[in-house]
Order: sequence, then C-alpha cells, then structure tokens
Amino acid sequence: MTERWMPSNKTELIAAIKKEWDLLIELAESLSDEQMTQPDAGGWSPKDNLAHLAEWLNILLGYHMDKKPAHEVIGISKEQLPEWDFEKINPLLFDKNKNLSREEMWTKLNQAYGQVAARLESISYEDLLQPRHADDPEKRPILLWVLGDTSEHFLEHRETIERGLKEK
Repeated sequence: MTERWMPSNKTELIAAIKKEWDLLIELAESLSDEQMTQPDAGGWSPKDNLAHLAEWLNILLGYHMDKKPAHEVIGISKEQLPEWDFEKINPLLFDKNKNLSREEMWTKLNQAYGQVAARLESISYEDLLQPRHADDPEKRPILLWVLGDTSEHFLEHRETIERGLKEK
C-alpha cells in the first residue's frame, strides 16, 4: 500500500490543488462541444465529470467544513439520502446535472472552485489539521477531505476523461 501524500503547510496544499486544477481545466478547455458531451464506457461525458467535481466541491464546503446535513448541501430531501452513502450520492448528483449546458456546468464549476479557494485562503493550516468528526477514533483531519475533494479528485477525473477520449 502506498502512503498518501500530505502537504506540510498551506502553501504546499494550495500549490497541489492549483496544479491539478490547472491540468484539469487545460484538458477540458481543449475539448470540442462534441467531445465534451460524448459519454465514456461508464456512461459519463467529460461534462458529467466536471459537474460531478463542482458538486463535490460544494459538498466539501457545506457538509465537511460547515457540517450541514448532506441532503441539504446536495439539494435533495432527507428521504432521498437518509445516510451518507457514495453509492446513492453519485447517481443523484449525475441525474441532477445531466442536462446542464456546457456554459451552466462551467459556471457551476468555477463558482464552486472559487468558493473553495477563498475558504482555504481564509483558514489556517492548523485548523485543517483538526479532526473532521469530534468522535472519530482515528482523529482524521479535515485536510484529508480537502485533498480528497480537490487535488486528488481533480486528478482522478482528469485521468477518467483522458481514458474516455482514448476509447474513441
């Protein structure tokens, strides 16, 4: 098992996020409208992947950092999401965003990224090292969720988009 990279300070964190963001956006901006909406073998287009990232940036802020109920952050009823479950959340997010235009998706993604970037600029690195859940026996820091929903997630979906483009 490989060890997970952790930044040693906020400057490293911001640089890692920006690097993966820039690579993702460079790829996405290079795609034609046809490529942007062409689904891969899993049924997701690049536009779907980018809308998914926008949603998870909002989840990072609302659910993980502000500790609001997940269903409120996602914009669904509590009955649709009685508990935290990726297997239920991702299809709900896909359905919520599948009909967005390219322009609507860009607006949503850029707004979400801007909000996360502003929040990270305003928070101390020490605060990011605090446990996400007070009752977490592992005392996992919120920084893990920040990385998971930003740089790591950007890389994952950039690679997914690149693989999808190679399938064509």
